[in-house]
Amino acid sequence: MLSGTGLPTSVFSRPRYLILLATLCCLLWGSAYPAIKGGYALLGIARSDTAAQLVFAGWRFLLAGALLLVMAQLTGRRVWALAPVQWAQLGLLGLAQTALQYVFFYVGLANTTGVKGSILNATGTFFSVLLAHFLYANDRLSRRKALGCAVGFAGVMVVNLRGGTQGLDAGFTLLGEGFIVIAAFVLSAASIYGKRLSQRIDPMVMTGWQLGIGGLVLLLGGLAGGGDIRGWSAGSLALLGYMAVLSAVAFTLWAALLKHNRVGQVTVFNFLIPVFGALLSALFLGEAVLEWRNLAALVMVCGGIWLVTTEGQRVR
Repeated sequence: MLSGTGLPTSVFSRPRYLILLATLCCLLWGSAYPAIKGGYALLGIARSDTAAQLVFAGWRFLLAGALLLVMAQLTGRRVWALAPVQWAQLGLLGLAQTALQYVFFYVGLANTTGVKGSILNATGTFFSVLLAHFLYANDRLSRRKALGCAVGFAGVMVVNLRGGTQGLDAGFTLLGEGFIVIAAFVLSAASIYGKRLSQRIDPMVMTGWQLGIGGLVLLLGGLAGGGDIRGWSAGSLALLGYMAVLSAVAFTLWAALLKHNRVGQVTVFNFLIPVFGALLSALFLGEAVLEWRNLAALVMVCGGIWLVTTEGQRVR
């Protein structure tokens, strides 16, 4: 039996494959950190130019969604034959998971430091675990799971504390830190909503439509805000193509993992994203990869994941 990704369902329901596939997703998302920075540099997009950033993100997700839908159509999946209520559900998922959370995140990031943004964005894992506790009887919060999340979150803090605690002041504003936390909550809630939809809609089709719809909203919003990207080159187009492919692959695999596993078992891997992001950014920027904070963060995050994923027998 296939899972909707072309892989057997059993691949997503076995612990060793869960670890491998979830880590792959986080590695791909982590690689987006230096890729996005590289894209901004190639296209001359300023850090403060939110409208142009939304246009860039819109193209990325729109292309990723189109790629998935073409693949789904070629492999015989029902791309268009959906009930009216399913179209409404996919529209809501795309608006929330791709468009709304991205807007909240970028507005928040423009009004706070990168360090605080990365750390606060990691609160999404806590939101996912807490929401799953109330929504699923087989995914209750336990001391071991709480400890695992705490250790993983500490790892995220370690990898982001560059030069001491600079950028980690106690200030809190709604448009800054508040929007980052809201973005994390929206993404967590939308991911759980997507898990429910994936029980009735093919994960590849679901992911394709939600990325496409969300990407289109971001693109139109960025253009309406005056976003303008010029000077496309072979390099910038190749980078955009890579980001579209990584989004298509990672989001599809993630949706399938959530479909066949408990929420807490999957979302705890999100702590790996900023770690991989820091490691890959350091690698491509020529910095020292094997710094103590990177290694310490990786050990702590892996320890947190181990605490959560080895908790008892998984129930599906």
